Amino acid sequence: MTVLLLVIPLIGFILVNIPPPGNLRKFLIACPLLLSVTQVALMLFPRAGWWNGFDVGRFFLPFLRVDGVSMLMLLAIGLVVFASSVVSIALIKDARQQYNFINLVLLSLLGMNGIVMVTDLFSLYVFLEIVSVCSFILIALQREREMFEGAFKYIFLSAIATILMLTSTGILFMYAGGTSFAALAGAISSHQANSMVIFSVILFLIGLFIKGGIVPFHGWLPDAYSASAAPVSILLAGIVTKVSGVYTLIRLVTEVFGATPKTNQVLLFVGALSIVVGALAALGQKDFKRMLAYSSISQVGYIILSLGAGSPLGVAGAIFHLFNHTIFKAQLFMNATAVEVQTGKRDLDSMGGFASRMPITGTTSIIAFLSAAGIPPLAGFWSKLVILIALLKSGHHVYMVIAVLASLLTLAYFLTLQRKVFFGELAPEHEHVKEAGWLLTAPALAFTIIIIATGLALPFLYNTIILPIGSFL
Repeated sequence: MTVLLLVIPLIGFILVNIPPPGNLRKFLIACPLLLSVTQVALMLFPRAGWWNGFDVGRFFLPFLRVDGVSMLMLLAIGLVVFASSVVSIALIKDARQQYNFINLVLLSLLGMNGIVMVTDLFSLYVFLEIVSVCSFILIALQREREMFEGAFKYIFLSAIATILMLTSTGILFMYAGGTSFAALAGAISSHQANSMVIFSVILFLIGLFIKGGIVPFHGWLPDAYSASAAPVSILLAGIVTKVSGVYTLIRLVTEVFGATPKTNQVLLFVGALSIVVGALAALGQKDFKRMLAYSSISQVGYIILSLGAGSPLGVAGAIFHLFNHTIFKAQLFMNATAVEVQTGKRDLDSMGGFASRMPITGTTSIIAFLSAAGIPPLAGFWSKLVILIALLKSGHHVYMVIAVLASLLTLAYFLTLQRKVFFGELAPEHEHVKEAGWLLTAPALAFTIIIIATGLALPFLYNTIILPIGSFL
């Protein structure tokens, strides 16, 4: 099964570049949609198919593994790639741009799947670079000045992250004699007081903070999210930075570096800083997508804060909120896309009253907002509740209070955004506005159903889903 999740996107990439004559557009569109749907099906029904016994990957690629956490992330990857691909059908009409987009999405799918499944640090670095290089090009896909600026900032900071991670890998290799997670974990555990080992761990953590857009290394993220084309924004904000930065951080801290008291203190401080800085910055934004970008920084802070609790319940909360954040943030960028496509605007002060003209977009948007703010019974409430309980049980009361107060800030800027965009009086120049087409509204509706269903089901699945997540790592 594991090798198929790498081979299938690679085969798709090859096939896209040798399409049947006369069917280029249909073939390009069908390939990523089919692959993302297949991946979602494989994760939802892991024992239902013939591929269940396909185990040749263990021989050729021994550093691949799929556990419960990996399956959850692979499901999220499939969902967001599907949504981004559907939106691209509606918005990318230029044949060359569409061709480039599909190729880069397929390579990104391969890279993200590899990041989630790999158990070797150098192989992890290779997959991270695949995703990063694809992201650089995707941000500048339509070759506008703003896009080049966002891509350049990402390239510059990502290059620094690459140097830090490669240096760290080299140092750790000298002590472990290998780069597998097991070998590195053993070496780090036996050299906990070694200054070079500590230094190498710090270097890799900083590299991941950059990749995840975590404060204070978040400078590239708002520009990259807001400048890129709509399908790219959905992909980047929904899953790319979450997999390449946040998920990788969770996996390495719990499985390789070790959740030591010093590491936990760093994670707690950085998480709280990201929550507060992201929320305050979001309050001052006038651009729809930039507000969502800063909101993403704040929500990632909750994940880092939960990881810093240093307990299985904290890890469970981090993974669960990572999945929830992936869903509601991808949906919010779909809503922002629908508004921009129908009105041609992103300036919040020039909007208002769109809910009467765009009822589906307005309704799905407020549900995603409320989930992000942690309002019951939506999915975001339960993951934030788990985070707060984890902080309380681990004795981090100050950080728990910060998380609660920051949720009020989250509610404040989201209600401000909702009021400026969807509520209020409709201006005369917006009388022509109508609901976006089904290619934009259908994915948003699907993600809304996931948010509601997850929220309603989680109280009954706490012992079978949430707690086992923490025990996987």
